[in-house]
Amino acid sequence: MKIWSLLPSATEILFALELGDQVTGVTHECDFPAEAETKPRVTISHIDSSLSSAEIDEQVTHHFQEGRQLYGIDEERLRADPPDVIVTQDLCPVCAVSPSDFAGHIAASGCSPRIVTLNPNTIEDVLASITQVGEATGREAEAKTLVASLRARLDAVRRATAGRPKRHVLCIEWLNPPMPGGHWVPEMVAIAGGCGGPIEAGQPSWKVPWDEMRAEEAEVIVLMPCGFVTKRAAREGEAMWRLDGWCDLPAVRSGEVYCADGSAHFSRPGPRLVDGTEILARILHPEAWPHPVAPGVVLKLAGDTRFKEWG
Repeated sequence: MKIWSLLPSATEILFALELGDQVTGVTHECDFPAEAETKPRVTISHIDSSLSSAEIDEQVTHHFQEGRQLYGIDEERLRADPPDVIVTQDLCPVCAVSPSDFAGHIAASGCSPRIVTLNPNTIEDVLASITQVGEATGREAEAKTLVASLRARLDAVRRATAGRPKRHVLCIEWLNPPMPGGHWVPEMVAIAGGCGGPIEAGQPSWKVPWDEMRAEEAEVIVLMPCGFVTKRAAREGEAMWRLDGWCDLPAVRSGEVYCADGSAHFSRPGPRLVDGTEILARILHPEAWPHPVAPGVVLKLAGDTRFKEWG
């Protein structure tokens, strides 16, 4: 079986189900596990991700206004070495390739792969996606085992934080303009012993007015911009200090502002969301969840706009 993954989280799922040797194409963003980086890149981005948050947002807006796609497909490779299965998503046209992006390429190439479309909005949906991929690839048993292990880890966090005071948390998944985390992120916060946020669990992220986000009066803020590693999140996070009232927020005054790797642990609907939940538990209730975070995974505000390693 030849499998193309057009979604980084799907790539992570496929490798977790021991299908790495059958993956013959991945996206330009697939970077986990390390073996994924050895696979042929079959997508390209028409967005310059090296720019600032504000500039990236402007590019995306212009592309949508002009009816242009954000991503392209290697149609030559599609013809030369067609996959039997393509795993894709229909959740967010900004984050990854969607069926509308490659439908024309599939038709032009003349191949007819099985299309597995994932559309998770909650943690339960994410776990169901793993089962869905397992069923489509003959890895039902492996998927069942993986889902059971992820559930057990989530349950361990729930038990550890049960009965603890709920800390008010604001998770920000884009920095300029600021956008709060949606979909599964509110659930992750709740499991880790937190509450708050202007978006309900299972609802998509959108651009919430800053005044509304500021009114949350969060005592903990986690910057987790989609597509940014931790150090870049800290650099880009300096833009937050230009927001009206930012410095007066309880989290900022107490130094409880953290930067995390959004792609690794919060944005991608795959197995590592459980890692992200454990990270949140460590941030919110270190006395209940004392397991250390690896160096460099999380940075904490150290004064003014500077961040230091934490864990």
